[in-house]
Amino acid sequence: MDFKQIQELIKIVNKSNIGELRIEDKEFTITIKQKKEQVIQMMGSQVQQVPMLAPSMPQVPTSAPAGNKKDEKAAVSETDNSHLVAIKSPMIGTFYRRSSPDKPILVEIGDEVTSGTVVCIIEAMKLFNEIESEIKGKIVKVLVEDATPVEYDQPLFLVDPNES
Repeated sequence: MDFKQIQELIKIVNKSNIGELRIEDKEFTITIKQKKEQVIQMMGSQVQQVPMLAPSMPQVPTSAPAGNKKDEKAAVSETDNSHLVAIKSPMIGTFYRRSSPDKPILVEIGDEVTSGTVVCIIEAMKLFNEIESEIKGKIVKVLVEDATPVEYDQPLFLVDPNES
């Protein structure tokens, strides 16, 4: 069983009313329990507890600050996000904006991305996975802080496909 299959199982359990799923094979045993607190995975004789985190929602200002026309224009553009497309996390893990601490940030606000552009790294189970954009456009917002946990399908970036 590969990592993608395990991800799909976790996704299915999360979306269903299944309380526990256990799969046994010659080489490994996996138990996925649906709890608010944790998911327990057994591989061979090792037991690993993986904390489940509530998805963090981006904070959006509730009102525009009183000020000049530039502030008002910026507030209007922030609230008109209907045309923006989200790049979402394909897995549970830790979000990183750099490929390593001594490297530059992979994408900044205003950068153009195309399909296949690496936008971030997600560490899951001691593996560092490059996350690629599936759309073409301009990065307009980063929704997650560097080195923070992310959930499956959590929005990471907002992309304006009309700005490319």
